[in-house]
Amino acid sequence: MSSLAPIGVFDSGLGGISVVRQIVRDMPAEHVLYFGDSANAPYGTKTPEQVRALSFSIVERFVERGVKAVVIACNTATSAAVNELREHYDIPIIGMEPALKVACDRGDVPSDPHHIPQRVIVAATPLTLRERKFARLMERFDSDNEIYKEPCPDLVEIVESGRLADHDLVMRTLHGYFDQYDLNRIDSVVLGCTHFVFYRDYFRELLPERAAIIDGNEGTVRHLGVVLESLGQLAPEGADGGVELANSDPSERITALSHDLLNR
Repeated sequence: MSSLAPIGVFDSGLGGISVVRQIVRDMPAEHVLYFGDSANAPYGTKTPEQVRALSFSIVERFVERGVKAVVIACNTATSAAVNELREHYDIPIIGMEPALKVACDRGDVPSDPHHIPQRVIVAATPLTLRERKFARLMERFDSDNEIYKEPCPDLVEIVESGRLADHDLVMRTLHGYFDQYDLNRIDSVVLGCTHFVFYRDYFRELLPERAAIIDGNEGTVRHLGVVLESLGQLAPEGADGGVELANSDPSERITALSHDLLNR
């Protein structure tokens, strides 16, 4: 397969555009095909079987376009479908999971041999937090840290409906989820949904300065680069990269919103 072949990136809707932005920033020579499934959003309240069926349909679409790799820019779809997709297709399938390890590793201080327990809130969709994949991830860290699972489905809806700029709505929604915690005791919040990355400035307003805000986009794109390099499939430096945006909702509103999120 040519190193100039595109990379397919998909999400339940518009959140995965935050991952596309990271690819454009870190791997500018790559050509990206993005597919948002806004007509079927949100995935986080669907059954795993429904999410798997939708994911296979999208990846098949990418394969027909000759992609060299697929990034599942959706923690929920990764939880439900990544293993089955990898078994079925012979191209790299890069998944995402909440960056809990990054958050908990902040308690490993070089000057101190003892791990400092971290208090971490994982904000994600209901399905991501229910799935066995996240339970296994959490089991690796919850004996040495305090980890709180916080499902935030309304944050997906706000992005999909184009109301991200409504400051009062967003802050009211965040307070509804997070006022139950003593945020002065929290070390970090993990943004376990690619939609939530667009709320970084709002979370910064909500949280005390000492609390870190962590997402998995940079690590996912770094891993994508390592995989492609190992296969000799990185686009040559200086190649004309670019992004094609497509969505299962063909409305002008979604098209305009997709471009707005890509360029914000």
